[in-house]
Amino acid sequence: MPAGVDRDVFEQLVDSVERFARERLIPAERRVEEEDAIPEEIVAEMKEMGLFGLSTPEEFGGIGLNVPQEARLIETLCYASLTFRSLIGTNVGIGSQGIVMDGTQAQKERWLPGVASGDVIASFALTEPDNGSDAGGIRTSARRDGGDFVINGTKRYITNAVRAGVFTVFARTDPEKDGADGVSAFIVPADTPGITVAKPDRKLGQRGTKTSDVIFDDVRVPDSAILGGPDRLHQGFRTAMKVLDRGRIHVGAMAVGQSQRMLDIATDYALERRQFGKPIGEHQLVQGMLADCQAELHAARALVRASADTFDREGKAIIEAACTKYFCTEAAGRIADRALQIHGGAGYMADYDIERLYRDIRLLRIYEGTSQIQQLVIARRTLAQRAA
Repeated sequence: MPAGVDRDVFEQLVDSVERFARERLIPAERRVEEEDAIPEEIVAEMKEMGLFGLSTPEEFGGIGLNVPQEARLIETLCYASLTFRSLIGTNVGIGSQGIVMDGTQAQKERWLPGVASGDVIASFALTEPDNGSDAGGIRTSARRDGGDFVINGTKRYITNAVRAGVFTVFARTDPEKDGADGVSAFIVPADTPGITVAKPDRKLGQRGTKTSDVIFDDVRVPDSAILGGPDRLHQGFRTAMKVLDRGRIHVGAMAVGQSQRMLDIATDYALERRQFGKPIGEHQLVQGMLADCQAELHAARALVRASADTFDREGKAIIEAACTKYFCTEAAGRIADRALQIHGGAGYMADYDIERLYRDIRLLRIYEGTSQIQQLVIARRTLAQRAA
């Protein structure tokens, strides 16, 4: 696993991202909400800071953070709206990590420098209209035709698809095999003929993020487009699971950063708002909600960091990553609910940030594996480990 960057350099980076989040991103949140888009000047600033290449190895132009460093920096960035993280998220996480982990040297040299600079946006095309959590049920097909493959199918809720320069596409290459064994991953340039990206979805929260359907209609790619090369035919599902494993720790860090923001907002309100002749923070029932938020936040942060250390040390953290995604996102939902409750009627009004953050945080319990999928992973591995 990567050693990461020098400690002093990393601390400077954390300080820079913290200032950027608080002084630049938070003041822009309402504009993003109203315009449903991230201002181009902020996109340019994020490129200049190297945020698109946090996890890309240094040899390909990235910063080369290890998993614990990535988790801490994403927590810091996600003190601001999750929308901003979404812009870089596929390049830092699921869109690029398949290439980093399993790509050939030629594939890494072709794509990773552009990913690191932000000039190429990478998207992860796994979910389908009828197959989300059941990723092994993929129906998109990749039919061999001479030395090429022809891809047909539709992918759904693909983050940053409208911005993508390259897709990692998961398709069934062996129709005779059910489940995961017949699935391969392909690196497909977004300008390949036959690809149509639908208009962005309308969502409950996280305005400014872009998800879309992507339709593949007789999209022809050479066998060299197989992620990892032709020798990794039918190995795509294994790549997907490794990518999602790391991604779940990343999502846990997002939940921690946003939970800290919501707790800070609720605490400030409890200090300022007066009822019955004193600040509401002096009422024990409000104190109880603040205490519950603080306890869960500390537990979530500790879990993210422990799981990140395990992944960095062992190269995997299947049960730890699932526990992290499950606990941290569910805790963030509870913290959001309490933070809004502390605001009373004001929390339901769009004039207050908590209303927007409450909507934004809800998605974390769904994407990159729902809470229920995490429960299944945790339970099955618990039983298997004990049986062994």
